[in-house]
Amino acid sequence: MIRLFVALEIPDDIRDRLEELCMGVPGARWVEPENMHVTLRFIGDVDGAVCEDVVDALLAVRAPSFELTLERLGTFQQGNIAHTLWVGVQRNAALLQLHSKVERGLVAAGLSPERRRYTPHLTIARTKEAPVERLASFIAEHEPFRLAPFAVEGFSLYSSFLSKNGVQYALEEAFSLDQVLRPVNLNE
Repeated sequence: MIRLFVALEIPDDIRDRLEELCMGVPGARWVEPENMHVTLRFIGDVDGAVCEDVVDALLAVRAPSFELTLERLGTFQQGNIAHTLWVGVQRNAALLQLHSKVERGLVAAGLSPERRRYTPHLTIARTKEAPVERLASFIAEHEPFRLAPFAVEGFSLYSSFLSKNGVQYALEEAFSLDQVLRPVNLNE
């Protein structure tokens, strides 16, 4: 069995900026910069044959490249306990279209549909042990938060596994988006 998810990679310059943000909350377990990503679809544990079907389905996804902007900070909570600190993704029709195409392809390949509503974000910390008041002040200190837009020209299939150092991710396959041709201005 292999545990899979589909995600957007984050450029190094954006990761560097996010890494600068990742401090100052006692009890937070910060995500390593190389593990930062925007999930398109969590798949879960599958066997080798299903993994091949997943790759085939993702190879068939066609969507244009686009720009993405990370902005806002927030938490996901269960009851009164914040378990995840995240950076939000600016509303983006192209991202939602890509997510929809990935979802349809995976369902056509035999996976169960995702039951949760898609909330694009980038996790920067696990926070079950962090004081709620410190999380609130961290968010307030860094708002308004917004990074420069970056180009999304592909998406990737990753596997994840637990090690003694925590969760590790491995790139299984990368998929290119169709490049959008920009009009050429002949007067330049």
